[in-house]
Amino acid sequence: MLAMRRARPEDVSAVAAVIAARSEWMESRGLPSWREAIDDLAGQAAVNGTAMWVLTAEKRVIGCTTVADDKPAWGWTSDEAAQDSLYLFTTCTDPSWRHAKLGSLIAWWAVDKAAREGRKFVRRGTIEIDLMRYYATQGFELVHEVQRKNNLAYLMARRAQRLPEVERMFAAGTAALVS
Repeated sequence: MLAMRRARPEDVSAVAAVIAARSEWMESRGLPSWREAIDDLAGQAAVNGTAMWVLTAEKRVIGCTTVADDKPAWGWTSDEAAQDSLYLFTTCTDPSWRHAKLGSLIAWWAVDKAAREGRKFVRRGTIEIDLMRYYATQGFELVHEVQRKNNLAYLMARRAQRLPEVERMFAAGTAALVS
């Protein structure tokens, strides 16, 4: 059984281990990783009232994400910025759980959470084109491409909606039930 909960200070080392494992997996495939940011990212779990959430399996941390009310000011129109949305970023999962499609499960959880809270959208962004394509498989649509320093940022959104099957996926321990 899987569960999402707010991160706590005692999760810092477990979150760091997940990010380190994902970084190793990414590096072995020639992808940029978060290795140099592990301490900063995992340290978010120690912040009181943190925006970081952890995905657990039998109380073991196997993933994390940050869910914020605030979007980056750049890249969104004033109308988009005024819409009540959640912003999903820094999602990381244990690569030994790849078969369970945890990244998709976290994204769909956020879409359902936003709907339960009466919000309009979940937004996210990346500078990696392959991640942009992956997010599209989760139902996110490209809204803007924004030049940021040396990178092109892909800003995406998905309308918030209730996804009753998410609860079933958490109980089953996999998002592989949804195609």
